[in-house]
Amino acid sequence: MNKLPDKYREFSAWYDAVIEEADIIDKRYPLKGMIVWKPFGFRALKLTMQILEKLLDEYGHEEAYFPMLVPEEIFAREKDFLEGFSGETFVVERTISKKLNRKLLLRPTSETVMYYMFSIWITSYRDLPIKLYQTVNVFRYETEQTKPIIRVREIVRFNEAHTVHRTLEEANRQIEEAIEIYSKFFDSLLIPYIILKTPKWDTFAGAEYNYDFFTVMPDRKAIELGSVINLGQKFARAFEIKFQDRDGKWKYVYQTCYGVSERVIGVLLSIHGDSRGIIWPPIVAPIQIVIVPIPSETMYDSILNKARKIEEKLRASGFRVKLDDRPDMTPGSKYFWWEFRGVPLRIEIGEKEVKEGKVTIARRDLMRRIVVNDDELEEAIKKLFKEISDELYRRAREWLDSNIITATSIEDAAKKYNDVGGGIVRAPWCGEDQCGLAIEEKLGLEGLGYNPKEKIEGSCVVCGKEAKYYFYVGKKY
Repeated sequence: MNKLPDKYREFSAWYDAVIEEADIIDKRYPLKGMIVWKPFGFRALKLTMQILEKLLDEYGHEEAYFPMLVPEEIFAREKDFLEGFSGETFVVERTISKKLNRKLLLRPTSETVMYYMFSIWITSYRDLPIKLYQTVNVFRYETEQTKPIIRVREIVRFNEAHTVHRTLEEANRQIEEAIEIYSKFFDSLLIPYIILKTPKWDTFAGAEYNYDFFTVMPDRKAIELGSVINLGQKFARAFEIKFQDRDGKWKYVYQTCYGVSERVIGVLLSIHGDSRGIIWPPIVAPIQIVIVPIPSETMYDSILNKARKIEEKLRASGFRVKLDDRPDMTPGSKYFWWEFRGVPLRIEIGEKEVKEGKVTIARRDLMRRIVVNDDELEEAIKKLFKEISDELYRRAREWLDSNIITATSIEDAAKKYNDVGGGIVRAPWCGEDQCGLAIEEKLGLEGLGYNPKEKIEGSCVVCGKEAKYYFYVGKKY
């Protein structure tokens, strides 16, 4: 492994190097935008999605599975949705030997698949609410340049939740619950974020409104982490999802949906990594602890025996641990390799550690070592995991905060954005569509949204009227 490019100056080169050379993925599959996940990376992806699935379970959601193929006539029922996804959706028209009698679409997301079934399942208010989720692969033809994990044509782990409610008030409360779930999820991954309500012109196809979670990557571009969407009754009307209420009247349901993809792994690697490679948060590290025995001419059997006992003890306690006893690599080479792959802690065992009944622990984030007694090892690991997590979040929060720029005019916004070299700019906005679109156009940046609860003083940077919100803009993935 050669020296890594600078993460902040050459982010794309740094990113490509670490995701491939650290065995996260292999992008050599001969189909653009579709990648192979290697065992090390896939284990981290599974651990990450399990956190989200556990949260959804705790909040009363149930896991289900719906088919990958959607008949064209079902997909086309909601015209805004059809228009929004028409350029991204793959179509299946034939087998190798014969033409199909109707077009089938590969799901870009599962609204149409699920809602067809909801129209069959739901007949009474007693059937509500429904709160389901699935973690599946979805397909989207990304016409822009693909980027492994971040922008792909097959998303192999897309967690999407879909809920159905009796009233608008219940649906609005569900949106708040979803934001709470996602906040806990991203907090657990030590990814700081801002939550913004999307402007009307960029709202999810077929939705009433949606909230997006954003953070800032090392190249100072904004990236969407997940979306929480209030669908209102649009899909209910398109799919005739009705129920008989307590008053005997038939009414359309209200719906919400929210989704997070494997993109979160790409973001996590990018934000926490450094000049030495990856740094995994302990909670999702495929290997949390690596044990490296130090060769000795006189005591190596005793060293290896102690290393194996510690490995067995830590594994029995629930830690993801690996003993690296490869004889053809020096300890220094092993240190470098596991640091590059981001293992949070390394335990070193040599003659001194055997004789003194101690172990040396190296933490990946600060590159520091401490020595602890054998009988204090598990408590020391738990404490170090907490300290590592706190340090990773502190760094990431500091980065995000330093890249959110407040401007008082278009000129001020342009200057500050150029001075910093990117980031997210927020400018006072009256709330009118034409002014929001004008901010985008004048700055040459994309609108991310606004925080309805954020306090603001000042005048709209376009029309001069009293500002209602800060409008956030930036370049985004």
